[in-house]
Amino acid sequence: MSVVLCPEGTVGSCEVRGGAPATRETALLEPTRSVERVDAVVLTGGSAFGLATADGVMAWLAEQGRGFPTRGGPVPIVPTAAIYDLAEDVDRPGPDEGRVAVEAAAKKSDTSSGRIGAGTGATIGKWRGADDKVPGGLGIATHSGSLNVDAIAVVNAVGDVVADDGAVIAGSSAPADAPPFPEPRPFEATTLVVVATDAPLSKLECQLLAQSGHDGLARSLRPAHTRHDGDLVLALATGTGTPRDEAEPFALDRLRVVVTEVVAEAVRNAVRQT
Repeated sequence: MSVVLCPEGTVGSCEVRGGAPATRETALLEPTRSVERVDAVVLTGGSAFGLATADGVMAWLAEQGRGFPTRGGPVPIVPTAAIYDLAEDVDRPGPDEGRVAVEAAAKKSDTSSGRIGAGTGATIGKWRGADDKVPGGLGIATHSGSLNVDAIAVVNAVGDVVADDGAVIAGSSAPADAPPFPEPRPFEATTLVVVATDAPLSKLECQLLAQSGHDGLARSLRPAHTRHDGDLVLALATGTGTPRDEAEPFALDRLRVVVTEVVAEAVRNAVRQT
């Protein structure tokens, strides 16, 4: 599993376009909901069982005094999403693994890509038959400028990973003329993305970034957003960068273009390192 530990005051929103998500605490990130701040994001394996890892992350954050203030103490806001990578011989992650992961996140920033963290059991290229799948993984990409963008992608997709010209970087090992979706394999794929910027954004603007992140998925996965995927993009804004009225150049739509490109690159990096 992988934990993104957010600076205090981080605003977040998300959008789910896949048909089979496994999520926790994502509905409150809709722009119309009251809570705006996010304390951490958990990306995990284990399908819906893996959502229990958030319990360990929440407990650690509460011990640090982090969370939404209530009369009973702080309630950490920890949106969580899981991929399907269940195997009979692998233990399902739970609260203990969540605590270990958040403690590690608090000590260092890991910029490695490949079959690590939440991407350890990820696979791709299942759209021409599950027997012809190949390894997926976890990918990271960054953009540095007057405002910075980072993306982490856990790629466990039905489809192949492709370049901008459509060339397959990694994908199904089936013959090119094999029919797509020869057998029903529901609920066994998902790509999860967290994109973060230091721009000062509102919750609604974060959702617009999440939408652009999905454009990055559509650019780098073929096919994307199927009813067998749980594709999710969660966008975070720390607000620690240059104030909006001083940033030059700054425009939300320019930032959205950057997000699309960075997310696509993170997806590709997930398989380039496997």
